[in-house]
Amino acid sequence: MQEPQSPGSPSPRERAPGGEVPGTAPAKRYTFPKEEHLCRKKLIEELFSKQSSSFGVYPLRMVWVPSATPTGAPPQVLISVSKRTFKRAVDRNRLKRLIREAYRLNKYRLLEQPGGHQVALLGIIFTGKEKSPLTLVEKKLISGIQRLLSATAGASAPPPAP
Repeated sequence: MQEPQSPGSPSPRERAPGGEVPGTAPAKRYTFPKEEHLCRKKLIEELFSKQSSSFGVYPLRMVWVPSATPTGAPPQVLISVSKRTFKRAVDRNRLKRLIREAYRLNKYRLLEQPGGHQVALLGIIFTGKEKSPLTLVEKKLISGIQRLLSATAGASAPPPAP
């Protein structure tokens, strides 16, 4: 049995493989699939090694490992909330959910950089002492992504000629 279609919508055969209609601009994909989660122990150790860089945008701390070449692919991301600060798993899980949602909605800022970005691994650590609402977490994450882009752009730019 076929699904009813509205008169103006293209049939499934007329859609491109990605589900987009040919001739239209691709829509932003607000997803955070499993492939983008940083889970491998070796990569996590690399993220927290001396080769990584970090900065704080209270209540978040951003830790990253630069990639060798600019890329348009999303980095692998680790999200962490301290068990020492938030004893109850319910509180830690809620904060991680808020950070994941804020990242999912704003990762396009990282991916739509002209020429790509230079972040291979990214760790987002919640360092605050109190629970924060989504609006604050999202605002600070956007600020952190912008600072991350400026930091990686400055590191990859060649030094000025004397």
